[in-house]
Amino acid sequence: MNIAGTNRVWSGSWVTERLGIELVGDDRLTELLGLALRRNPKRAHLLVSNVLGKHVPQAPSVVYGYGFTLGRRVRELLGDDDAGAAVVLGYAETATGLGHSVADGLAVAPYLHSTRRPVPGVAAAGGFEESHSHATSHLLLPEDPALLVGDGPLVLVDDEFSTGNTVLNTIRDLHERYPRRRYVVVALVDMRSPEDAGRLDVFAREIGARIDLVTAASGTVRLPEGVLEKGQRLVTEHEPRNVSGAPAETGEHASTDQAATLPEAQTPADASTDQTPTLPEAQTPADASTDRAATHPGAQTPADISTDRAAPLPEAQTPADISTDQAATHPGARGTARPAPTGPHPTTTTPATPTAPVTPGRIDRVDLRWPQGLPDGGRHGFTPAHRARLEHALPAMAARLAEALPADARRVLVLGFEELMYAPLRLARELEQVVEAEVRYSTTTRSPVLAVDDPGYAIRTRLAFPAHDDPADGPGERYAYNVAGAGFDAVVAVVDSTADTPALRAPDGLPARLAEHTPHVLLAVVPSYVPAPLYVAAPPGERPAMLPEPLRGPAFSSYAPDEVGWLLQDLSGITLEAPTEEREEAVQSGGAHYAESLPVEYQPSEHYQQLFHAALRSSASRIARAVGAVTEVVLAERSPRPVLVSLARAGTPVGVLMRRWARFRHGLELPHYAVSIVRGRGIDANALRWLAAHHDPADVVFVDGWTGKGAITRELADAIAEFEAAEGITGFDPEIAVLADPGACVRTYGTREDFLIPSACLNSTVSGLISRTVLRADLVGPHDFHGAKFYRELAGADVSSDFLDAVAARFPEVADAVDAQAKELLGADRAPTWEGWAAVERISEEYGIHDVNLVKPGVGETTRVLLRRVPWKILARAGAGADLDHVRLLAEQRGVPVEEVDELPYSCVGLIHPRFTRGATGADGRAVAV
Repeated sequence: MNIAGTNRVWSGSWVTERLGIELVGDDRLTELLGLALRRNPKRAHLLVSNVLGKHVPQAPSVVYGYGFTLGRRVRELLGDDDAGAAVVLGYAETATGLGHSVADGLAVAPYLHSTRRPVPGVAAAGGFEESHSHATSHLLLPEDPALLVGDGPLVLVDDEFSTGNTVLNTIRDLHERYPRRRYVVVALVDMRSPEDAGRLDVFAREIGARIDLVTAASGTVRLPEGVLEKGQRLVTEHEPRNVSGAPAETGEHASTDQAATLPEAQTPADASTDQTPTLPEAQTPADASTDRAATHPGAQTPADISTDRAAPLPEAQTPADISTDQAATHPGARGTARPAPTGPHPTTTTPATPTAPVTPGRIDRVDLRWPQGLPDGGRHGFTPAHRARLEHALPAMAARLAEALPADARRVLVLGFEELMYAPLRLARELEQVVEAEVRYSTTTRSPVLAVDDPGYAIRTRLAFPAHDDPADGPGERYAYNVAGAGFDAVVAVVDSTADTPALRAPDGLPARLAEHTPHVLLAVVPSYVPAPLYVAAPPGERPAMLPEPLRGPAFSSYAPDEVGWLLQDLSGITLEAPTEEREEAVQSGGAHYAESLPVEYQPSEHYQQLFHAALRSSASRIARAVGAVTEVVLAERSPRPVLVSLARAGTPVGVLMRRWARFRHGLELPHYAVSIVRGRGIDANALRWLAAHHDPADVVFVDGWTGKGAITRELADAIAEFEAAEGITGFDPEIAVLADPGACVRTYGTREDFLIPSACLNSTVSGLISRTVLRADLVGPHDFHGAKFYRELAGADVSSDFLDAVAARFPEVADAVDAQAKELLGADRAPTWEGWAAVERISEEYGIHDVNLVKPGVGETTRVLLRRVPWKILARAGAGADLDHVRLLAEQRGVPVEEVDELPYSCVGLIHPRFTRGATGADGRAVAV
């Protein structure tokens, strides 16, 4: 097989013939796109671009030219003034380089691309989901928090539009945070159906913004009925299998134990010349075309096209017409290259067979001397000033690559790395100008695609290797397509320093796998750019120069912006949820802390929702009295103008209600914030620094929903003492004000009865759609607020306002009762007795648990056990009535026994399974129900 030939068969015909999938649209659509299949439960087919430089090696001048020309068209559309105020946003991973090129075409706009790689110490400015992708969560991590703020146009760049869902999700998320009047959506191809195209127009009218579209070609994909299932079967039939039955890699010529091992830092001079195989004369390329691309970035690019819809590319400037040696429509096909290495080549239509040993190629490193402090790409933003520095440095870096290449190399691939597309593209584009060899460009990818050795299929070979950049989603295979068998005499692999790991240098790492298919591999490492923190820890007694402002609704939470400011960072774009059983096992085994992940949000049944609303109706007056009473005690004893600081998230609804009472009864507009406190880790010190910088610490009153055994009360006291000793900032009172104190742990409360507070019945949907707080080292740096997620997708089930409004509506009718209750409380001995703690210790021993952390007393804590943990059994006070209806229902749903107990100081107590593994059994000896 030789995929470097000049076969003109359309690289989508194989899929069309078998599945009936058709591309219908512009005349040049099949020049730009081929078709392939992949293992994906959402979409079986893959549109493979011939000009993007991801799956198909292409001339870098062609790849860069398409993006650059699209950028020029956007600038013409916007005009110079709006272009100067624009920001360009590209999508990871496939369109990071395309977005960069579009920004280059605008010339005056900064660039940012989304990422799937969290960076410690860099706060997320947003995130969104790509519904059809195999990896959906996107993060936005700009170094400058103000990059996305402003009214200038936002230019969104993707390689293709299939449904438009990704664009809608992005604009919806960003418009809530950073509203603007105009958006421009850019893609190589627009493949939406008429119905999907109409949705974008409707959405633009809904948000009151203009949305323009700029593409190089347009059309639709005709999908026959049942194509997803047929495609999945076709993938299964054609995926080669190894002897173990697992899918085999295609495009291999040698086993991994024959692969070369990459040296730590080897230069060409360090390796003897006898390591480089000598190619027979017949395997060297024929006369290479000297019809080179012009040096101007846009010289060989598609010309101006109408901005309202895509127009055909001018005939003289299409990629296929650059030269027959340098451009063809078939994947990887340019010129006459040496045949693939000898030996049979496994394909996806037959089982993998043993191959003859192949001498691995030579692997060397080359030092690019990348400019210090220059970002490697747009993950944290790339400005016109950065672009100017790169342009200045490119010739010297390309010269170093050229010098390191073998003198007889006639066909060279510059291979980028996943999101790192732009830097390798620009290096390849520059190398194209200074060497006689034919230069091609593509990148590795996370996306698993079926490879079929057929000229009518877009992915001819697949080279697999292990991930080597410690990805957030864990280890897994990564791929380079159409590289094996393409006849490259040398491959320049460009990675960032984060990915320059022992896994990269392993015998089965990327360079070693490449060396099985080419006689010479050069590794160039670009320093990973990590932004400097916006502020650094201050010496004792000094406050940081800058701290982030609180997050507020509706951008973060469903609460009104004046109700609460969240001293948190938004982690909405990161998948943090794990199955309850996995979390419990990890926590109890010591392998993880409970705050390092989130439980999957409980979705209440209709019966359970009815219980919530019934409980709210019956308890609203009772809660209103407790809210009024605790607020009056705070105003009388703590401060006439307190700063309410809720402990997120259970304390937040109570803080909002206390703020509403102060306004209702006294006309006060009290500041209210929410901060994170984590058992065993303490309170968020950065949040305390922010509060001290903006308010008198003596006015701060910490607020929570209820007490159980008093663990958080003790945690807060210890954390405040530690903070004051470390920071030299004093005045914070660690005494918590709570709605209910059944554990007798605090002095400031509204009641000590253990009754149902409806806000304890649910999770985020009664707490402004905010998750529990998260504290994980790879997401929360030393200068970051703790994190949390905003579950916008649960808006349809949100009852946060229902709860607040129902309770606040009762304020007038309970005002007199509150006066009497507050007077009684202010005159009473309210010293904590810690009765609850004693009861918990007794229960822990009586039931053989021997860990008070697994005993959760009170209605609220018991509900949390049933919603978030692996419950063992529930202890209910004998005679407890309707307050426990929802507890009994949840226990029934989880298969957990409820045991009635006399003389229990709480209405109920939840017991977490004391020795949980995924094979753990309940009290009756049966497996715990999930």
